[in-house]
Amino acid sequence: MDPILPPLVGMILIILILSLLLRTIGQPNVVAYLIAGVVLGPQGIGLITDHVTLERLGAFGVVMLLFFIGLKMHPRRLAMNWRIALLGTLLQIAASVALTWAIGWFLDWPLARRLLIGFVISLSSTALVLNFLQSRGELASRAGQNALVVLLMQDLAVIPMLLLIGMFGEDDAGGGELLRQGVGTLLIGGLCLWMFRQEHIHLPWVHRVVGRDRDLQVFAAMILCFGLALITAMLSLSSALGAFVAGMLLASAKEIDWVQHSLDPFRVIFVALFFVSIGMLVDMHFLWHHLAQVGFLVAAAFLTNTLINAVVFRLLREPWAESLYAAALLAQIGEFSFVLVAVGYSSAIITFEGYQTAIAVIAVSLLLAPVWILLIERMARWAPDHKLS
Repeated sequence: MDPILPPLVGMILIILILSLLLRTIGQPNVVAYLIAGVVLGPQGIGLITDHVTLERLGAFGVVMLLFFIGLKMHPRRLAMNWRIALLGTLLQIAASVALTWAIGWFLDWPLARRLLIGFVISLSSTALVLNFLQSRGELASRAGQNALVVLLMQDLAVIPMLLLIGMFGEDDAGGGELLRQGVGTLLIGGLCLWMFRQEHIHLPWVHRVVGRDRDLQVFAAMILCFGLALITAMLSLSSALGAFVAGMLLASAKEIDWVQHSLDPFRVIFVALFFVSIGMLVDMHFLWHHLAQVGFLVAAAFLTNTLINAVVFRLLREPWAESLYAAALLAQIGEFSFVLVAVGYSSAIITFEGYQTAIAVIAVSLLLAPVWILLIERMARWAPDHKLS
């Protein structure tokens, strides 16, 4: 018997059981994946010990997630909602950084730590929010669309955040890397501008594949997703950015249905592996001994993010009810914050204890996010301008 078979079957079975149980109380599947990681990892039953391999496989889930977001975002549609997408996201990130800047000044934190923690709390979970909205059929709602464009811009903002945090690390980027990043930024920007100016993009080779060979459709969809991701990675940019632009390219060409049909099962599997790998990072011994601290920080993150986002949406003239609900959707700390925290730890910006605290806070915020969203949704119905169904 192949030694990988027992842990594989065990992982699938635990994910299935947890998903079915949590569905009865309205929890999205992402929460089941996180709990499965805790149960399966070294802090649980120890069925899976190769965290590095699982994390690498899960990274493909992040790339595919951004690819599928790109499929939902035609450049012109994104430009039509530029006020929420650009101003809303910039105001929200600026407010988060300003808050941690003030706290860090009081606690005498170094500049790099203030920026890092501000960036970490400003990012929300695209995977969790998309899963939550899809399960409730609210992707097309006003609050859902507002949250989606902010999530999209947050995901894109991770790239300059990583560059900025990396500047404070011990290893500075060389001139060649900076040149590649500059060239890559110009190329991606030029491609996005070209897509925006085109009424319809025609991809003639696609029609030779679509509708003829199911196997070739799968590989064609994969090369579109991972091909541009590879190019941006070679240019020292985020591979997730390349996948997102590839998705937008297909959205502009209106070649969406067959791609989603071909790759959606892979997206589900890899996103699940990503969150299972995150659950394995949670040190239950550490969490138990710092439960009060972690609980306080999670509550503070929920309250702060909800308040900041609600005020930002309201300043952009969204109704109070929609602003509160969209803010609740963005209240948790997202999956890309794990990446920022890891970079901060490797750059000696935060200590090991700070790293463990951040991992625990992010994971618990993801676990409790659906409960918080439903609570704020009920409060939003009290607003005089509420239009929530």
